[in-house]
Amino acid sequence: MKAIVIEKYGGKDQLKEMELEQPVPGESQVLVKLHATSVNPIDWKLREGYLKEMMPFEFPIVLGWDAAGIVEQIGENVKGFKKGDEVFARPETTNRGTYAEYTLVDDHLLAFKPKAISFEEAAAIPLAGMTAWQCLFDFGKVKEGDKVLIHAGSGGVGTYAIQFAKHKGAYVITTASGKNADFVKSLGADEVINYKEQDFEKEVENVAFVLDSMGGEIQKKSFAVLKKGGRMASIVEKPDEELAKEHGVTAEMVWLEPNGKQLEEIAELLQAKKVKSIVGETFPLTEQGVKDAHELSESHHAKGKIVIRMEQA
Repeated sequence: MKAIVIEKYGGKDQLKEMELEQPVPGESQVLVKLHATSVNPIDWKLREGYLKEMMPFEFPIVLGWDAAGIVEQIGENVKGFKKGDEVFARPETTNRGTYAEYTLVDDHLLAFKPKAISFEEAAAIPLAGMTAWQCLFDFGKVKEGDKVLIHAGSGGVGTYAIQFAKHKGAYVITTASGKNADFVKSLGADEVINYKEQDFEKEVENVAFVLDSMGGEIQKKSFAVLKKGGRMASIVEKPDEELAKEHGVTAEMVWLEPNGKQLEEIAELLQAKKVKSIVGETFPLTEQGVKDAHELSESHHAKGKIVIRMEQA
């Protein structure tokens, strides 16, 4: 099968096309013929070598951890899925990711693709969507009536976080550039802070929850907008414990835990059209296509999710 791999850490020029053996499913695994995957910051951070101690994988490494496609083969203990089913998933993080024509997924991580959406839209959801969900609800305990601040609302995680929080009945404030203000409002944002012209910490106060996808100074300034007892989830760096104590809040870095049942809940919202998947740009599964997709992701200016489409699909 065709795959895009890295054989050593480095820049996007390390991305190479390679023929690999088609994987064989274990007892509780499903082989998925991929139609689409997507790019997330973890992809190029691992490519650069920033995560090599946390994820000491053997080369060659196939990046990518979003899957949308059709079941090709099932392991002997798999129940509930069969060849031909349209599915999507956030597979376990291994050195055999989803920049490939086929990938293995443990059956408990798999969910049926909503019929109302395309494979490209499905591929955009698992990692970013479940990250937003787990930050807001598993950690943040966001409920109806809460005021929340979501940084970078037009990005991959932000687009889902705005919609999930709004669906729950929260009052949603987000930061975005002026050109994306109407876009994030269309997703449900009640208030938009133009980060190029406004200091969010002067505009916002008494927030129950902050979703930090920026880190650095933005994360530090975010402590000041939280009310006592508020919560901050960061998806980029561990928050300062002393600052959290000083402001009387709880702040943690949240790592996604793949979860098929949670993905099913999100799928129901998508099927009912209560939430939509935002695909920004789509690239082919070629060396150049994946390099271009990484370049866009690293720019931090992508709108919605960056999707890679398999030529065979």
